[in-house]
Amino acid sequence: MTDVQIGLAGLGVLLALIAFRVPIGLALISVSFGGLWILMHWDVAWGSLGTLPFQFAANWVLSSIPMFLLLGFVCYHTQLTQGMFRAARLWLSGIPGGLAIATVFGSAGFAAVSGSSVACAAAMGRIAVPEMMKHRYDPELATGTVAVAGTIGALIPPSILMILFGIIAQVSITGLFLGGIGVGLLSALGYVIVILLRVKLNPALAPPVTEKAPMSEKLDALKDTWPVIFIMVGIFGGLFGGLFTPTEAGAVGALLAVIAAALKGSLTWTRFKNAMLETVLTSGALFVIAIGATLLTRFLAISGAGDFISSAVLGTGADTLVIIAGIVVIYLLFGMFLEPLGAMLLTLPIVLPIIGSTDYSLLWFGVLLTKLLEIGMVTPPIGMNVFVMKGVVGNLVSTTAIFRGILWFIVMDLAVVALLIAFPDIILFLPNLFQ
Repeated sequence: MTDVQIGLAGLGVLLALIAFRVPIGLALISVSFGGLWILMHWDVAWGSLGTLPFQFAANWVLSSIPMFLLLGFVCYHTQLTQGMFRAARLWLSGIPGGLAIATVFGSAGFAAVSGSSVACAAAMGRIAVPEMMKHRYDPELATGTVAVAGTIGALIPPSILMILFGIIAQVSITGLFLGGIGVGLLSALGYVIVILLRVKLNPALAPPVTEKAPMSEKLDALKDTWPVIFIMVGIFGGLFGGLFTPTEAGAVGALLAVIAAALKGSLTWTRFKNAMLETVLTSGALFVIAIGATLLTRFLAISGAGDFISSAVLGTGADTLVIIAGIVVIYLLFGMFLEPLGAMLLTLPIVLPIIGSTDYSLLWFGVLLTKLLEIGMVTPPIGMNVFVMKGVVGNLVSTTAIFRGILWFIVMDLAVVALLIAFPDIILFLPNLFQ
């Protein structure tokens, strides 16, 4: 077999292992090590296993990932974002589907202090779903709204996916964060439009809330939003004001979250310990997958399989828009079966050279990719946010019903993706403005 054939065979074995539900980090490391062993013999493979993980883990920017995770977990366990939903609920409950719309805005607020879709869906699910069910909202609309609103968590910075993409593609993380703001807000607006349309067509989905909160209560609810505002102003003000880097922003945000929770009186040793434990476990899992992807990149580079695939795609002479559309379809399909980080790291060694040969910027693609991966969080059969919601609601709503509740939102997500491709400045406006 030629080197390229060995590389292609390795990719085939990798996909087979993933299909058999082998943990993606283990599959990446095993296939890459085995491929390097065949290509370059034992010493080179063993040496790569010793040096590449160290070189990757020694990247200083990676230190921001556990810090941003700690920020999100502290906010989650100390319930710092409950005030955002309460304020949105009181101010928006009078309009059709107001509680569902409040959930979208509450999720956007949580997204600004977290980089995790799963954490966002879990937190808002425990707060918003009982409230909507109490007011006789349709279970499909209630759970579907929370599950899909959770995907905003990886779009509005901070975003773990964007940090890793920036490291691998050598793209400005600050630029990715700025680009994600516009896409996150556009997605939230799209979800609000879907809710309004559905309730307009079928008012029984969301019966109007009859009780009216007095203005004093509404104003008092705004006071409860101060923890999120405090953290957002601290992170974004310092980051975009040049006081600290994206790497340092994670540590600053985690510190601000701890301070806010202490001032609010919701910080206990047990909650802080749980946040620390989940941060360590999640960081470890992320880094194992990322190290496996680094080894795969070396394997594909030495075998030439990555260049072969990229050249084959570009050699077709297809229009740039057709190539982008093909990449979008591939990621939508991958999102049905793989979790976002694995899908991204598995494909970037092949996709990045293709994007680099087009007129589109890697920064634009990084934000678009994050949106595509987040759509995968709610598409069947492995929609992670859907199963998070199932864990929250238990037997009250079936998994099938939650997926049905998401279908309208997926249509809107695809429309947003089409807009991002047709009008790249939706992503690039803020990065270019600050640059």
